[in-house]
Amino acid sequence: MILENIKYGRIRHLTLLDPEKSGPDRIEGLIEFIERSGSDAIMVGGSTNTGSKLVDDVVVSIKRLTKKPVILFPSSPEALSAHADAIFFLSLLNSESLNYVVGYQVQSARLLKRSMMEIISVAYLVFEPGMTVGRVGKAKLIGRDDVSKALDYASAAELMGFQAIYLEAGSGAPKSIDPDLVKAVCDDVTIPVIVGGGIREPYTAKKMLFAGAAAVVTGTIAESDPSALGKIVSAIKS
Repeated sequence: MILENIKYGRIRHLTLLDPEKSGPDRIEGLIEFIERSGSDAIMVGGSTNTGSKLVDDVVVSIKRLTKKPVILFPSSPEALSAHADAIFFLSLLNSESLNYVVGYQVQSARLLKRSMMEIISVAYLVFEPGMTVGRVGKAKLIGRDDVSKALDYASAAELMGFQAIYLEAGSGAPKSIDPDLVKAVCDDVTIPVIVGGGIREPYTAKKMLFAGAAAVVTGTIAESDPSALGKIVSAIKS
């Protein structure tokens, strides 16, 4: 079970690939870097409404090249592929649009129940600066060091029965979420906390794990500077 592997530290680093930027023509080279880096799993998804064919093509290409688990990170009900191993069934709790809180989930729920994928319910919280996901998801952004607001949302997520919480600064964010905020959330909840956005340096990734994060996600660095990926993963696992 992928959730169990995250919870118990067997999956500590996940690489996020955006199908719009990492299409089937680029996948082979990226997977070579990811394999070499030691990253534990691959997430497929982006901030825009990517079509199902492209997502499916990317997932199939990845599965041909690696045995690492592939997890969907969908932006809409269309961004699905039956070939993935799991899906982060996201609810963007601080969105001002009900579509991102529950609407899209309702549209895809029956289809997902019939699939063979592991369904992992994830409370998705977007922090400043938010980047594209904050804008597209109509997020009422949480301050990167607003511990009180983060705890409000995290506590609600746990009480509502979510299996994990994803704290996101946004893909390509110039700064990550404050590690002290991450620690406050991790200390307060019993479900796994995943952190992503703005993590480009090994010491930042390490700080997130010291703060209690179960796993760290990096995305754009795999596409823009793949050689740095190995250093981040090494720092996480050292």
